[in-house]
Amino acid sequence: MASGNDRKRTIVSALCKSRSLDATKFLDDLGNDLKSLSINIMKTAYENNEEFNKWVTFAENFPSDSKACSKSLSQLNEYLTEHAVLGGGGYTSSDADIIVFSTVHPYVISLPNSDKNKLPHLMRWMDYIQSTLDFGELFKRIVLEKVPFDPPLAKPTAKGGAEPSTKKPESSTKKAASNAKAANSGADSEKKSDVLNKQAAGKTEAATEKKKLPEKVPDDKDKELSVSLLKIQVGLIRKASKHPSADSLLVEEIDVGEGKSRQVVSGLAKYCSPEELTNRLVALITNVKPGKLRDVVSEGLVLCASNADHTTVEPLIVPEGAKIGECVTFSGHEGKPEDVLNPKKKQLDKITPNLFTDDKGVATFKGVPFMTSAGPCTSTISNASIK
Repeated sequence: MASGNDRKRTIVSALCKSRSLDATKFLDDLGNDLKSLSINIMKTAYENNEEFNKWVTFAENFPSDSKACSKSLSQLNEYLTEHAVLGGGGYTSSDADIIVFSTVHPYVISLPNSDKNKLPHLMRWMDYIQSTLDFGELFKRIVLEKVPFDPPLAKPTAKGGAEPSTKKPESSTKKAASNAKAANSGADSEKKSDVLNKQAAGKTEAATEKKKLPEKVPDDKDKELSVSLLKIQVGLIRKASKHPSADSLLVEEIDVGEGKSRQVVSGLAKYCSPEELTNRLVALITNVKPGKLRDVVSEGLVLCASNADHTTVEPLIVPEGAKIGECVTFSGHEGKPEDVLNPKKKQLDKITPNLFTDDKGVATFKGVPFMTSAGPCTSTISNASIK
């Protein structure tokens, strides 16, 4: 199995590939610890990120002994029973996922199918990472043995005449006696048959009427919500200042072409200064219900891109030339926005998980770009969540 430097080399190559960087610039530093190597590539401050540090330690200490290796893979499988990915508790892969995937790949790919079947959550995660991230030829693809699904046979019904009889065949003597009895009571049988046929016809009609009843209409809460419910407008921040009673919040006066600016409170104080935001175009959700944040009224939501561990957050970049007040559009989603989003229906919470930047930094809803008259909204953070 891989030595310590081989493991670092693979991790460095994978991290660089995910960022389209030249790995040769970093391979001379393999004498450094894995955390320092990773941070040097990612240019992100992870020193105080407990979640990230936990997985770096896992990768550094991953054993090569088969018994200990099996135990570590089982622990990872157990963790993944309740988590989709390793970083940030969300659903998008992070740098931690790349580091751990690179570490365990040479061990997992050599496992026999019987052992892989004992690690279903780990295998699901491995397949997700190799299917969503482009590592080029760095890793050989792990082929999963998928169990074929055989639908259960429909139960035979009397109507179709397919139900097998469980009665023992009658003896020829009994059959003869039965036939003789039927011959002697032919007239009575015909009368009884007419009555039974009428009863059966009545039951059939009732069953048919029952089948004609309309099926249950699915609840609105089960329907997938469209981004068209959101009213996203281009706004210009005329003024930005610190919140009077919260160090993490900023208060912005944003012009969306309504005659007067909207007051919006954003949690951007740790990431942007008021000066950096002033005179900046932003994408603003204007049909959220107004509310107070630490006693200051907020009348909108500035959409921002964030990396997996929220160490880097920035407002979406609206292209120069976009008109103040124009609505952001999404091809194929031309519905009318809600007048005001209903917080009880959690409409915003159901839509935002589908907002993200692609690998080129273009802001999208399920891959459909945020479009303005001057082009798409973007971000310097690729593969980021948008909220």
